[in-house]
Amino acid sequence: MLRIHFTGVDLARVRMAGRPDALWETILSFHRLRDRRDARLFGEWRTETRSRLNSETRLLGALIPSRGYFPDFLTPVEGQYGWDVGLDALRGIRPERMRRELALLGAGAGVGAAFGMPAAVSGGVDAPVPRRLRDFMEGGTKHLPRLLGELRGYHRAAVEPYWTHIQAQIEAERAARGRALLDGGADELLASLPPMLRWRAPVLECDYPVDRDVRLRGRGLLLQPSFFCRRTAVTLHDPELPPVLVYPAAAQLASASAAGESIRPLEEQRQRTLGKLVGHTRSVVLRAIGDGATTSELARRAGVSLASASQHACVMREAGLVTTLRRGNAVLHTVTPLGAALLRGGAVAS
Repeated sequence: MLRIHFTGVDLARVRMAGRPDALWETILSFHRLRDRRDARLFGEWRTETRSRLNSETRLLGALIPSRGYFPDFLTPVEGQYGWDVGLDALRGIRPERMRRELALLGAGAGVGAAFGMPAAVSGGVDAPVPRRLRDFMEGGTKHLPRLLGELRGYHRAAVEPYWTHIQAQIEAERAARGRALLDGGADELLASLPPMLRWRAPVLECDYPVDRDVRLRGRGLLLQPSFFCRRTAVTLHDPELPPVLVYPAAAQLASASAAGESIRPLEEQRQRTLGKLVGHTRSVVLRAIGDGATTSELARRAGVSLASASQHACVMREAGLVTTLRRGNAVLHTVTPLGAALLRGGAVAS
């Protein structure tokens, strides 16, 4: 069990993360990729992610074991401000810190020693150090470009296509916790967290692989809900780092898992949402316009009759989604900014 000890000052400094942390989601998703549990929620995601993975991930596999400790430097606190900011912080990691955390990982101590138990107790004293990890330990920061490259490639395949879904889940979690905070302050906020977290003032108890106490000492606590965190909360090993508690978003646990809905790629989410909003055929027609299409081209691309293509284009033109220009005997349909925003699911063009 993990016990987080609060003072009055700490309660005043409890805060919710403003967004999902891309590095935490990436690292924790690597755990989800390698286990077989929660197939209802993650089964399709695993299949789709593996099919997209064409980059090297063996170094990630060495740094992120299936269970137990992984280095704190993989999830810098700056990651809460965005993917690029987090990678910049990782790029600037101090060599002595990297060596210290890699040595802890390389001890082969599994869960126990990684969280402060003696290696002899955890049974990891004779565990061999994987060759890739040993090479990384010996090379130090010179291997950082390779690590950053693997992280980028894996993130693009496993997390980026689903980012809108992840954001929505975290926003729902923030809304629920924000209401609790408004209703009863920090005490109510902590009491409202998911069941694996239990507020027994002034201590927050968490299901955890080992017995551990964390004393905040007036630094407060950042609560970071996560889509890919499952069953138990996660915190940093180093007690001197800014305290953060990563925990499973309750909205994700209650909705997608119970309803049997799998996490879906961004483009598929947009297609499904657009279809629900304007109808499947009209969404196909709007997408078929692309960079411009005549009515006959539109009919051919969308697989509808000429009359149907003309009718759908007329309805969408009246709704402000399409502009039609006449060129001789033909007309050219183009998508308006409003129509383009609808196709992007409301996202602002980059």
